[in-house]
Amino acid sequence: MAQAAIELTGINKSFGAVQANRDINLVIERGTIRGIVGENGAGKSTLMSILYGFYQADSGEIKVDGKPVSIKTPNDAIALGIGMVHQHFMLVENFTVIENVILGAESEALLNKSIAKARSELERLEREYGLEVDPDAIIEELPVGLQQRVEILKALYRGAEILILDEPTGVLTPAEADHLFRILQQLKEQGKTIVLITHKLREIMAITDTVSVMRQGTIVATRETAGTTVEELAELMVGRRVLLQVEKGEASPAEVKLAVKGLTVKDSRGVTMVDDVSVDVAAGEIVGIAGVAGNGQSELIEAICGIRRAESGSVLLDGKPIDVTGIADPGELRDRGLAHVPEDRHHVGLVLAFEENENSILGYHDKPLYLKGPFLNIDAIRNDAREKIEKFDIRPGDCRLRTANFSGGNQQKIVLAREMEQDPGVLVVGQPTRGVDVGAIEFIHKQLIAMRDRGKAVLLISVELDEIRSLSDRILVMFDGRIVGERGAEATEGELGLLMAGVEQQEAAE
Repeated sequence: MAQAAIELTGINKSFGAVQANRDINLVIERGTIRGIVGENGAGKSTLMSILYGFYQADSGEIKVDGKPVSIKTPNDAIALGIGMVHQHFMLVENFTVIENVILGAESEALLNKSIAKARSELERLEREYGLEVDPDAIIEELPVGLQQRVEILKALYRGAEILILDEPTGVLTPAEADHLFRILQQLKEQGKTIVLITHKLREIMAITDTVSVMRQGTIVATRETAGTTVEELAELMVGRRVLLQVEKGEASPAEVKLAVKGLTVKDSRGVTMVDDVSVDVAAGEIVGIAGVAGNGQSELIEAICGIRRAESGSVLLDGKPIDVTGIADPGELRDRGLAHVPEDRHHVGLVLAFEENENSILGYHDKPLYLKGPFLNIDAIRNDAREKIEKFDIRPGDCRLRTANFSGGNQQKIVLAREMEQDPGVLVVGQPTRGVDVGAIEFIHKQLIAMRDRGKAVLLISVELDEIRSLSDRILVMFDGRIVGERGAEATEGELGLLMAGVEQQEAAE
């Protein structure tokens, strides 16, 4: 049996009345890839944050390489050879790659000497692990897949032998995820120990050696990956059988609710990201837009929803124009029945310092339901939030808790509940299940199908091809800012993948 890289014994951690980890015992062998799965709020990220020194356990023992250790800060973890890549990257966006890598690990008093020394080490790491990235590139100008490589390079530069990745593919395309897995396999072959926290069970089956399942703060099972199935893991996570395939009937599209014509949008650098795009979405259908991240999908939905100004083109909502080339008012669009679930919940969807009940009415706080004369009706707001918490199974079930203290998947459910419960005529949703567990994915997919069946128009943007194929009645593929093909729900992953890679429509059909 391989030597244990990590041993956790009797780990307990509470946040007030919420016990996030309960009597955790976990052994991870050196040179293996261990998956840790569980529902949102099951305690996975808390447990790994204890191992990385963000939190301290209330009780229990940690051993690294068989020796008891005290990990009170991330610096303690780094000194022990533990690195962590977080779900939301810890990068300074206006710094270069190399500046981010050496930040906090400068080796010389003069920064230029530290950078020169780091440059040669980065070249070695990039070459050895296939982590190619321009060391002089500015972080905010890099796609998320390359930003994640920078996080991994940061950990390796600091000498990590144990690498924790929290939802590493949540923001990656299938091609980027495949490349990440090749990198992880190389790391394993060189003796590194990988801990992979994810909701994506097919990825667990593809890359891990063993998998531990957490539910309600405890580890309920550990399995050899080769000896289990996606269905068994899903049932262990949720405590019941989970429907892994979306069940839906034929769509019955009616009148066009959202009509986008010839839309052209530039980004902050003046680069055309959306180039003469036209899309119609009818009542009673889900139109999915597939594409590799960075091909204009984000800018498209931002322009439609009044967040980004378009250069030219038009958008009609229920036959009436939206001023997309001037100053479109997102509040006015909400009043007209257009709801928006943004791709980036932290920067656009939520105010993390607010309580859950406050976030649950953002943008809708002037509705009569939430008012008492000229003032907010706090009791009504909290009661409404509690109903959403129960319906969407948001955990912990405390509407007074700061939103920053919810897991990423539960934060996503707060946004979805807020927008979907307003019963909009048109729902524009970006990455609806990013960072969401398998049980919640099933629920969210059912809610989206139910909206379609009630005659709502849904425009779906997702990097998850399985999700696009399962939910969409029509699939549009974006490449380099343009719509390069349209397919029905029967489209294969390979066919869509070719279109996403820029292969012409007629070639992809051959």
